[in-house]
Amino acid sequence: MSSTAGELDAEALYQDLLTRMRADWAQLPQPAYLVGVASGGVEVARRLARDLGASAAAGVISSAMHRDDFAQRGLAGAAMQNDLPFDVEGAHVVLVDDVLHTGRTVRAVINELFDYGRPASVMLAVLVDRGQRQLPVCANWSACSVELPADQSLQLKRDEAEELQFVMEAAR
Repeated sequence: MSSTAGELDAEALYQDLLTRMRADWAQLPQPAYLVGVASGGVEVARRLARDLGASAAAGVISSAMHRDDFAQRGLAGAAMQNDLPFDVEGAHVVLVDDVLHTGRTVRAVINELFDYGRPASVMLAVLVDRGQRQLPVCANWSACSVELPADQSLQLKRDEAEELQFVMEAAR
């Protein structure tokens, strides 16, 4: 599905992603685990783990230590610590994030993941693919594609009712 930023219903996108993944999940080689990319992908990964009946809780992984802009950002965004409640070695890992943009965060997260062992495979699921890739990264599952101005970013948040919503912000 292709969309504009004003039409993004994060809850509906989650349901679409879940539907797309459900058929494939049972066919994935085992062991297969979900890992949320801090911070936007964590809530999505936790919900997917529950809704897909995953054999383990979703893990959490941060890109902070392997970012190519570490000199400018430092440990910004490292508030969520890595938590991988399973052995990465030989596992099939599905990284989950809210938004795929340049591919740089995914590259950093893959580097971090390999610090824990060598997975058999790494796949990617995202709610929104906004294109403008700088690296050859592609999502295996995506709920929608959207075009945004370069000076805008999408932030996944939860509202008062604990439902997911996207908020448009100025890019950092």
